[in-house]
Amino acid sequence: MSSENILRKSAELLFQEEIDTLIKNEKDPIPAGWKMSPKSVLTYIIGGKSGKTEITPKYIGNKRIVEVAIATLLTDRALLLIGEPGTAKSWLSEHLSAAINGDSTKVVQGTAGTSEEQIRYSWNYAMLIAQGPSADAMVKSPIYRAMESGTIARFEEISRCASEVQDALISILSEKRIAVPELNIEVPAQRGFNIIATANTRDKGVNAMSAALKRRFNIIVLPTPNDKSTEMEIIKKRVTQLSALNTVNASIPNADIIEKVATIFREIRNGVTEDGTMKIKQTSGVLSTAEAISLLSNSMALAGSFGNGEISADDLAASLQGAIVKDEEKDAVSWTEYLENVMKKRGSEWMPLYKACKALND
Repeated sequence: MSSENILRKSAELLFQEEIDTLIKNEKDPIPAGWKMSPKSVLTYIIGGKSGKTEITPKYIGNKRIVEVAIATLLTDRALLLIGEPGTAKSWLSEHLSAAINGDSTKVVQGTAGTSEEQIRYSWNYAMLIAQGPSADAMVKSPIYRAMESGTIARFEEISRCASEVQDALISILSEKRIAVPELNIEVPAQRGFNIIATANTRDKGVNAMSAALKRRFNIIVLPTPNDKSTEMEIIKKRVTQLSALNTVNASIPNADIIEKVATIFREIRNGVTEDGTMKIKQTSGVLSTAEAISLLSNSMALAGSFGNGEISADDLAASLQGAIVKDEEKDAVSWTEYLENVMKKRGSEWMPLYKACKALND
């Protein structure tokens, strides 16, 4: 199957040329199970040069955070990335795995329905009934396969899982082996094995991680972008990447549109205007950087499919309405107040967007 038809390419496919270049130009020692050195992984994540090839930054933020994350994966401690929605936890996790192993696809997605079998192993029950327990009848989890191959497994949204399911990781992280009593074997982890988990700070009260499990992770908190210019840079970069993958037939939003979206999101998210002169009612949604990226991608799709290819005030207003008004009773009131008390008073530059938003809100 052609990779050109894949809806969402993995990081190692999307940036295969950069990964191959870094491996080819490697000059530093490579740890067991890794494809490149820690320094090259850092270059891949934060950007730089490898020979004559420009390496694009995958994570825009504190370089030291990335260094600590990479150093953790060199040890026997697992890595836990914590942060608000949209702080690039999954994005960083995927790219670390892609750079280190050339494979970011060994993933367990944490949900309320995730079971212990999805962390350890399960069975092909037709074969189990017909032949009894055997290696062929076993269905190995991504973590099991990572242990066998000495690579990294990812555990997304670990706090969405029930506590007893989370704790299935304790023995794996402590003993670095999985026992299979049905086959009377133990599978030891090969050198290079580790786990990168992510957790959402908004989910703290869902299924708190036990102290025993937390002790087996090195925890890194990913911050939200400190300033608007950094957030705008992240938004522009990701929207440009996504537009190259999707056929939206629209122009990349200009700096003015990106700034308007970033300003609206930051003000409602922080509960105060950028100049600090007016308090604003916050909405029930997080309004993360990731949502701003999705909003602009949707606006481009509207402009490309039903407009002239340039994002209009109407396109932006429709996407803003869907992103901000999640709870009709609470959020609609907050959004109306923001339109009348903040956006309306910002002058002619904001007036087309205000009128388009107001028309939808009415």
